[in-house]
Amino acid sequence: MHRRNKWMDGSIMLVLAVAACVMLLPYIWMVVSSLKSNMEIVSGSHTVLPHQVSLEGYRTVLLDAPFGRWLMNSAVTSVVITAATLFTSALAGYIFAKHQFKGQKLLFILILATMMIPFQVVMIPTYLITAKLGLVNHLMAIVLPNLVSSYGVFLAKQFIEDIPQDLLDAARMDGAGELRLMVRIIAPLILPMLSALGIFTFMNSWNNYLWPLIILNDESKMTVPLALVYFNGTHMVNYNVVMSAAVLITLPVIVVFLIFQKQFIKGLTMTGMK
Repeated sequence: MHRRNKWMDGSIMLVLAVAACVMLLPYIWMVVSSLKSNMEIVSGSHTVLPHQVSLEGYRTVLLDAPFGRWLMNSAVTSVVITAATLFTSALAGYIFAKHQFKGQKLLFILILATMMIPFQVVMIPTYLITAKLGLVNHLMAIVLPNLVSSYGVFLAKQFIEDIPQDLLDAARMDGAGELRLMVRIIAPLILPMLSALGIFTFMNSWNNYLWPLIILNDESKMTVPLALVYFNGTHMVNYNVVMSAAVLITLPVIVVFLIFQKQFIKGLTMTGMK
């Protein structure tokens, strides 16, 4: 039996702990800066902690701008996109994994090929289609282009392929239809993958900046990433306000990660095994 080297394990843990602290430094600096006054930040003070804790930045974000409305806009669009992506990915992955039809391989290759195309290439065509539909300056314009994820379809297909066909055939013999098969059999077995995909999708949607900047015009329709630009002054940047907005923006993502942490780690582990 192979004996574990305690010194090696301790060294690895130490390196990982140092790496984690280094990665946390920007977030800690952001939180600390949000508690400083803008004058203290601009003056180039070398002290990490604020001389005097100031909540001026948070007051400006919450009282001088419709930040609650922006937060609701981002929450609604992110939740809808995440739910739709999980549904379409699981459904399409099930079809590609367990059903045979003409042109299946070619269609799947075309779906994978869309992963190679950067958004900047399809940005103008997407805007033109959105304008034709009359959805410019509407939150639905953020949702529609993100209802299907090629990465999600690929990931779901890889997981569903490992589900024994005999299990599905037995459920069909008991009278289960395809929809019930998806809800009662397939979905619980791929739940770790769906959790990991859901977190990635929610984070990407929540942090999406470029497309909302292009498609939204009204201040009331803005999402939270646009708030970082909104709080930048014309001649001087209010760093404490920007940092306060950044802290408030990251809180929902941290909460979502903490809620689905176990499923997320399990999903990443199983994805690595794939």
